Amino acid sequence: MMQQDVYWQAVLAHDRGYDDAFVYAVRSTGVYCKASCPSRRPRREHVRFFTQPAEAQEAGFRPCRRCQVNAQAETGNEHQTMVQQLCHYIEAHSDASLSLETLSAEVHLSPTYMQRVFKQVMGITPRQYQHSCRITHLKAQMKEGSAVTSALYEAGFGSSSRLYEQATTQLGMTPGTYRQHGKGMAISYTIVNCPLGRLLVGATEKGLCSVCIGDEDSKLESALYEEYQAATIMRDDETLQQWVNALLQHLTGNQPQLRLPLDVQATAFQRRVWEALQAIPYGETRSYAAIATQLGDAKKARAVAQACASNPVAIAVPCHRVVRGDGSVGGYRWGVERKKQLLAQEAGKEEVVQRG
Repeated sequence: MMQQDVYWQAVLAHDRGYDDAFVYAVRSTGVYCKASCPSRRPRREHVRFFTQPAEAQEAGFRPCRRCQVNAQAETGNEHQTMVQQLCHYIEAHSDASLSLETLSAEVHLSPTYMQRVFKQVMGITPRQYQHSCRITHLKAQMKEGSAVTSALYEAGFGSSSRLYEQATTQLGMTPGTYRQHGKGMAISYTIVNCPLGRLLVGATEKGLCSVCIGDEDSKLESALYEEYQAATIMRDDETLQQWVNALLQHLTGNQPQLRLPLDVQATAFQRRVWEALQAIPYGETRSYAAIATQLGDAKKARAVAQACASNPVAIAVPCHRVVRGDGSVGGYRWGVERKKQLLAQEAGKEEVVQRG
């Protein structure tokens, strides 16, 4: 009911931000519209909400001609299909030199329009996507034991200088360090009490690399050592105090906005999901499907859920703010009860609102 109330407010406000989240159908007219439709507002008791136009049509409603809801959906589907085709092509040719002209010829569009649509759907440019594919291939080669130089050229990098410049943002460490499973990394950690139990905070000199919640210190420490088996890990209760205090203040509702430096490894998709999670306002939630739609592919709700489950820095990347489409809390790496407690705490400061 809370979700439907949010949708109804969006209809009353002609809110374009919800056009991709749902359509509403009017029983008295037999028509369904998008949220921003300029038509006269119907009476609330005559309205039904659907997440997709196809669902409204299956229920016997026809598309509104005024807001052209189907035209928008068809255009969006065409764009997603085109971008998926390009992604497959880039993945298959990530080691080649791919110009905008080459890529646009694959989908029979102009280079400028192709790039604009690709960035609209994916959130990154074709060149950035190709770079992330090369990084993924490079990491796989090094995990299998390939030398850095041979792995680098096999992945399509022409020289090492560019790769090493961007290594800290793409790998979380240099390629040589990654190949040795983090050997040479120095991680400090501390464990403190928090409203959710015991909180382990681990960090490199660049930022947080681990924020875990549990009941037993020994299990939290074992998980940290398992994740970074070749790194140098030592307990330090003083150095991390500033970041720990910020997390604790956030957990008690005294610091709603939380922006801490992170040093985590992620695929291009995981990074986009985690950035979307950090953009969810305190006191609000989003569904897995809504995040997937926001990232350009409504079918990737399960992949979004997997990215949430693999999040190594709880709270700093608020994966607890993502719930199921029916409003139920869904899973949580640190326990469903803790997720409920987090959402209840945030609801005490602002009413929890789910969109999508």
